[in-house]
Amino acid sequence: MVSVNIFDSATRLAAQCFLTAVPLLFVVAAYAPKPLRQQLSNSVHSLLGLTGAAQTQLEQALQPTTQDLRQATGIVGGLMVLLSATAVSRAMQRLCKRAWEIPRAGTRVAPWRWVAWLVLWLGALLVQGPMRDGFGLGPWLGIPLILITAVGLWWWTQHLLLGGRIPWMPLLPGAVITAVVVTVLTSTAPLYMPRALNRALAEYGSLGSVFLLLSWLIVVCVAVAISISVGAVAAQEPALAKRLGSPPPRWSREI
Repeated sequence: MVSVNIFDSATRLAAQCFLTAVPLLFVVAAYAPKPLRQQLSNSVHSLLGLTGAAQTQLEQALQPTTQDLRQATGIVGGLMVLLSATAVSRAMQRLCKRAWEIPRAGTRVAPWRWVAWLVLWLGALLVQGPMRDGFGLGPWLGIPLILITAVGLWWWTQHLLLGGRIPWMPLLPGAVITAVVVTVLTSTAPLYMPRALNRALAEYGSLGSVFLLLSWLIVVCVAVAISISVGAVAAQEPALAKRLGSPPPRWSREI
C-alpha cells in the first residue's frame, strides 16, 4: 500500500475523472442528439438514484436553453475535453503500473490506448441504466450482468494500460476484486446519494453538489486503488502464481 501510494493515486484519479466528466457533460448537452442525452440522464439517474432537485439540475445541464449558450458551452467544453480526456487514462495507467511494480519507463503505451480506454468506459456509462434493469427483465438479471461486465472491463483495463506487459491470467484476481467492490459501492449509492445531494443543493447550492460528488468519486477511486493492488499481490502469491503464470514480485527479482 505504501509503494502504490493509495490515497495519492486515488485522489489524482478522482480529480481527473471529475475534470473530464464536467466538460464532457457540456459537450453532450451542446451537440449530442436528444436520445443520447436522455440515455445519459437515465444512466446517471440509475447509477446514483437521483431525485428531486438533483435530477432537475442534471436535466437542465443536458438541455441548454439557447443556441448561443449551446455554442459557448460546447466550444469551451470541447476544448476542455481535448485537454483532459487522456489525463484520467494516464492516471489509471500509473495506478496499474504501481500496483504491478513496473518502473516508469517499463511500459510505453501508445496514445490510442488511452483514447480507447476512455471511449469504452463512456460507452459502459451510457448503458448503465438498461443494464441495471436487466434490459427490462429486472434486477435479478441486471446485477449479475453488471458484475460480469465490470470484471471484463477491469480485466481489459489493466491489460490495455500496461501495454500487455503482464499476461491476461495474472490480471484476473484484481479484475474480480475490483468489480465486486465497485459494484457493491455503486449499488448502495442510491440509498444515500439522492438525500445527500438534495441536502447539499438546498444548503450550499451547486458548490455543495460538486463537493459531494467529488468526495464520492474519491471513495470509489480509493476502493479501486486498493482492489487492484490487492489483486496484484494475490496473483503473485506462490499458491496462485504457479497457476496463473504471474511474474515474480519485485523484491524477489532484486535478490
